[in-house]
Amino acid sequence: MKNTDVSPAAAVHRWARVAGDRTAIVYEGTTIDYGQLSGEVRALAETLAAGGLRKGDRVAFLGRNSALVLETALAAAHLGAVFVPLNFRSTGQELAVLLNDSGVHTLIAEDEFRPAVDGIAGTVPARVFLLADTDEQAPVRAGRPVPPHWRRLSAAMVADRGREPTRLHAADIALLVYTSGTTGRPKGAVLTHGNLWWHDINTATVIDSRLSETALVVAPMFHIAGLSGFTLGTLTHGGTVVIRRGFSAEQFLEDLVVHRVANVIAVPTVFEALARTPGFAEADLSALRAAIVGGAPVPARLVRDYAVRGVRLQQAWGLTETAPLAAHLPAHLVGDRPGSAGFPMPHTEIRLIDPVTGTEVTEPGVAAEIQVRGPNVISEYWNDPEATRAAIDEAGWFRSGDIGHVDGQGFLHVVDRLKDVIISGGENVYPAEAERLLSEFTGVREAAVVGVPHAKWGESPVVVLCQDDGPNRSKATLEEIRAFLGGHLARFKLPTAVHHVDELPRNAGGKVDKAALRERLSPAR
Repeated sequence: MKNTDVSPAAAVHRWARVAGDRTAIVYEGTTIDYGQLSGEVRALAETLAAGGLRKGDRVAFLGRNSALVLETALAAAHLGAVFVPLNFRSTGQELAVLLNDSGVHTLIAEDEFRPAVDGIAGTVPARVFLLADTDEQAPVRAGRPVPPHWRRLSAAMVADRGREPTRLHAADIALLVYTSGTTGRPKGAVLTHGNLWWHDINTATVIDSRLSETALVVAPMFHIAGLSGFTLGTLTHGGTVVIRRGFSAEQFLEDLVVHRVANVIAVPTVFEALARTPGFAEADLSALRAAIVGGAPVPARLVRDYAVRGVRLQQAWGLTETAPLAAHLPAHLVGDRPGSAGFPMPHTEIRLIDPVTGTEVTEPGVAAEIQVRGPNVISEYWNDPEATRAAIDEAGWFRSGDIGHVDGQGFLHVVDRLKDVIISGGENVYPAEAERLLSEFTGVREAAVVGVPHAKWGESPVVVLCQDDGPNRSKATLEEIRAFLGGHLARFKLPTAVHHVDELPRNAGGKVDKAALRERLSPAR
């Protein structure tokens, strides 16, 4: 594929020529066909170019899910620029770190998040600040003065002048997606157009996704699953992407039915919420062929609940750095291995390495760090050679930071994050083991296990539960939880305390924020 043009913008323009009236995007009641999308992308690309954006420059977007997110990503590709999706939950200082690290040339932001930028505008390298005022779902609030460094996007827009899309090859950078930075300085994962192209090849090979049909985006589009999962690939294949600005379980269910959604990727909590939504049991979900769940431990109970509804919930494993999928459980095996992440994607390799000795682990059932290699895997972090050397070896193997094991039949089982492993009395305790078991405890909606300091053992596991109330049902006690887990886990893995909360704290990707939980439960607090 050395000379192959892998530009998603070129693919969208091609669909505009051959099927311009086909629906490309459905966004909050608005339908955009391929002819319209191509025109919007060309005009936005011309506007960005008029502001000085050139091939290789970075253009960032700060806002909620919208059609404009995709139009900006495609306009960047049209020019050969790099798209930087920003987490709209970030503070001004956090944004300053990302904007300075990436060297962003142009920033497009929704008015809701403009104040976070105003305080740091003079400290970042951006030359152009465009206020997104073309989306009725994200209006500019009246009565709040707009500083002069901003220019309204509607006023800046120029007409399409016939500029042809830049030919893009595998090594050209498509995205800079920043990791959450929960363990330190955020790192910019450099995702090339080749990474994205091979991810789509992997997906189309083993997942019955039929990208030419309809995908629903429920993950935030600053997250790789929301932007790459099925989204860009669906547009390059001439399919339809349904976009919602935020998540609502009721709206999610309605969209699945009304739009006959074929493909969706989400974290377990999203599918948990959907299963509890009134009307779920009766809804026609017959079009849903590729329901992919990942990003956090997947309870076997959840998989079984969906199987009863005729939906095979397929577990997958991957990271931002793998664009995102690296392993997947084929649909026909869901019933046999509901707790497994399946096998490596076709053009992806996986191995297990002991994080202490650095030796490869091949014995079934022995937990070790998962490493991954393939054309969908990044080769560097932006402007961070030290982090690159720490994560990627000379042979291209990427250290995922996830712990897993392979069973006797070759199925991958993801155990936990290496950073979440609790070392109690010199023994490794994997929180996800107890979390999966607790998903079966009566009334438990969610469970999280974290390690807290312990005078004798160094650390000890503590359980945090979200438990539904019910007739004659009281909150689970520590004794009840230990008795329930005691038949499955060694004694040193049993919790020393149980805490009840209404909701678990989450990060921007919808995963449980265990760092926040550990801080909250620390005895020092």
